[in-house]
Amino acid sequence: MEKGARIAVTGGRGLVGSALVELLAAEGFEDVVPVGREECDLSDVPATRRYFAALKPDYVFHAAARVYGIMGNMKNQGLSFYDNNLINTAVVDAAHRAGVKKITVMGTGAIYPFPPASLPLREATVFDGRPHPSESGYAHAKRAMLAMLEAYQESYGTRWAYIASCNLFGPRDKFDIEGGHVVPSLIAKFRSAELDGGKVSVWGDGSAQRDFMYVKDAARVALTVMRELEGVVNMGSGSVWSIRQIVEALGRITGLGDRVVWDASKPNGQAYRAYDLTRLASTGFACRYPIEQGLQETWDWYRGQT
Repeated sequence: MEKGARIAVTGGRGLVGSALVELLAAEGFEDVVPVGREECDLSDVPATRRYFAALKPDYVFHAAARVYGIMGNMKNQGLSFYDNNLINTAVVDAAHRAGVKKITVMGTGAIYPFPPASLPLREATVFDGRPHPSESGYAHAKRAMLAMLEAYQESYGTRWAYIASCNLFGPRDKFDIEGGHVVPSLIAKFRSAELDGGKVSVWGDGSAQRDFMYVKDAARVALTVMRELEGVVNMGSGSVWSIRQIVEALGRITGLGDRVVWDASKPNGQAYRAYDLTRLASTGFACRYPIEQGLQETWDWYRGQT
């Protein structure tokens, strides 16, 4: 990408989008445009077409989405499917019509079939079965975006990359105890316990395992993929942590480890999810931020906001 290229970042004030905007500025890109609801309602197809036609971006990072954690996905299957389909359809089509050189989109590891066709999860197996039922609405909407990109490549020659993301966390996440992803939800619980002297109730038994990545590294992945790769690309740190290990790390960071109680009546989610990172590794990418550092920075940021 040329340093003077116009780069649109949808969801530019959210978790991944804001980290991308900061990284692009630090890398010397001169014309980076964060696109949020203030600029355009991306679920409105005609409005999105008009916005992109006027903006004329050279490249698009698409990070806007309606995002929940496991409980939020279970309770909002229809809304998650509907809103994400509207947003993704509008953005991919508008980017094509505006003549962008390439679009790189943030997808999700939830698109993979369950039970998995292989472990670790490989890009070629995305459509080899149905996703986990706990997040099927969200996953099918994200699969539809992948199918749309493939169709637009065939019909119009669209250049694209689709990042199948591991579990991300960092500042400006959705710190929602009931509906958020696991790390921001846990951080919100620890902060609540710090403020009111209560317990930290954690869903499940802590045995579920995930590949976690700090959002500053995720932004670096997105930029690397935009520059060097096409098609579906798995994103992960290569290190799998159990939820219990994450809780224990947060207990050390906050000094509240003795207040944790486990609620085995709540769901664990998928037992294990890890990714084949061969395609990403071919670029020489390596994480710069250990998980503990990311957790500390995220805790410090959230504590400063509350």
